[in-house]
Amino acid sequence: MMVESSVWPRIELLYRSKLDQFVRLARAITGERESALEAVQEGFADAFRHAGQWDGRGSLEGWVWRCVVNRARKARPRPVADSPGTGGNGHEESRDVELRARLAALPERQRLCVFLRYFADLEYREIAAVLGIEVGTVSATLHAAHAALRTALLEVRA
Repeated sequence: MMVESSVWPRIELLYRSKLDQFVRLARAITGERESALEAVQEGFADAFRHAGQWDGRGSLEGWVWRCVVNRARKARPRPVADSPGTGGNGHEESRDVELRARLAALPERQRLCVFLRYFADLEYREIAAVLGIEVGTVSATLHAAHAALRTALLEVRA
């Protein structure tokens, strides 16, 4: 099919240029590197397999992000709080574990918006395309997530 073959090089370029970002996001969702790598591979396989379904109206990158996010969400996630620490001192690891636990406690849409914004470094309009929501909803969702995290982390400090 002509559409598929013209899209394949663009999908491959995304894979080569942004693999680390895709893995970082998938790991944030699944909680472990192996599941994240598998989700990214399966997400890109889906993108290649279903390239003819991309209608060309939206962002191809956003569509591929959606493929990877969907695969990561289907992966058997390990609780974020149980993810390995960064290897810093005990106090830093404790804060890292606490932050991961607070992120895990967010509602799914808030958690995905935070991951897409800060782990994948996507703009609001790109996040909206990936999640199939309006840009204003992304803004409101991130605002709510920030407020929830701020409140939760202030409680921990008190």
